[in-house]
Amino acid sequence: MSRAENITPSILTWARETAGLSLSDAAVQLGLTSSTRGTATEKLEALERGDVKPTRNQLLKIAAAYRRPLTTFYRSAPPAVGDRGEDFRTLPGVISSREAALLDALLRDIRARQDMVRSILEDDEEVHALAFAGSMPVTLNIADAAQTTRQLLGIEHDHTFRRGLNSTDELFAKLRERVEGIGVFVLLVGNLGSHHTNVSERTFRGFAIADEIAPFIVINDQDARPARSFTLIHELAHICTGFTGVSDAPSTVAPHSQRARVERFCNDVASEFLLPEKSLGEFRGLETSDLAANAIRGVAVERNVSEAMVAYRFWRTDRIDDDVYRELAAAYAARWRDTKEKRRELPREEGITGPSYYTVKKHRLGNAMITLVGRTLRANELTHTKAAKILGVKPSNVEPLLRGVP
Repeated sequence: MSRAENITPSILTWARETAGLSLSDAAVQLGLTSSTRGTATEKLEALERGDVKPTRNQLLKIAAAYRRPLTTFYRSAPPAVGDRGEDFRTLPGVISSREAALLDALLRDIRARQDMVRSILEDDEEVHALAFAGSMPVTLNIADAAQTTRQLLGIEHDHTFRRGLNSTDELFAKLRERVEGIGVFVLLVGNLGSHHTNVSERTFRGFAIADEIAPFIVINDQDARPARSFTLIHELAHICTGFTGVSDAPSTVAPHSQRARVERFCNDVASEFLLPEKSLGEFRGLETSDLAANAIRGVAVERNVSEAMVAYRFWRTDRIDDDVYRELAAAYAARWRDTKEKRRELPREEGITGPSYYTVKKHRLGNAMITLVGRTLRANELTHTKAAKILGVKPSNVEPLLRGVP
């Protein structure tokens, strides 16, 4: 049995930990089994100590499970610890090392897929750089920035655009269609392919890759559905300003860095876009959280947006003070966590099934991604293996996923 003799053991440990996997979880993913020679976990520990060298087949499985190129494991030592780069800075607040590792793995995965999409588009002679990417200065007046964004999406009148929309899902779907229509890929991604790798909304709400050829917006589908429209426009603002970045919940702390200023700008643009001043009514003097909550609930229902987003807009327009906003934001976050917990505890009723795997996957990938991969695959400009990597599925799932795509 051929073994990879020149593998540095510490690389195996580093790759597993930065993939957000515990020893036991990794052992399961690698297909290790217990025997008289030890448990599956003990066998993985032996590989990481260097007592046993991995076989070539095991190394291939490790590279796939840890989402690292095979060449990574032939380094002489793990790379120096760093942040997420200039584009992906460390988020404020405290998150667990596992969540941080999962987020880093997710960012690497999306970056690799975006690189492949960009490569496809660069080979298309009809594709040109998107003029709006990086065109908006963060010093621009918020109302003007929001209006520029509406014009970019072809929204002449807000009331006309919203006519017939009866839910937060319908609003998000219509906005997503417009955003994808200007050349942005919008994905719903909240894990690395299984619920065991879910990255909570407390770690990231969304992130944008502000590329002028293949801009990406990723929205964490672990977050509440009513929050998606705000995140979508926030990340679009990131692309318009040219600042790639990870986004979390809005903060009441005054921005003292360029990143914080960009975040505040994108939050304000998104809130002005979704809730223009004239849509807020004459609410003033909402001095208690109860008074504010009632007013916010009515606006959220009428405008098909989240209560947390309305609360932010009320705070930024001085309708509520810092204390009331913080209290409400904490209450909305706690309510969403309780809702998710209750959903997990609900028993699945027999005979009731949800949408198929492929329907869900298509929705998460978005029409822009599905159409691009389908077109290039049918034109023999893309292999099934590469298509699978872009789509985040197994090669055997590519054709069923693209069924019906012209």
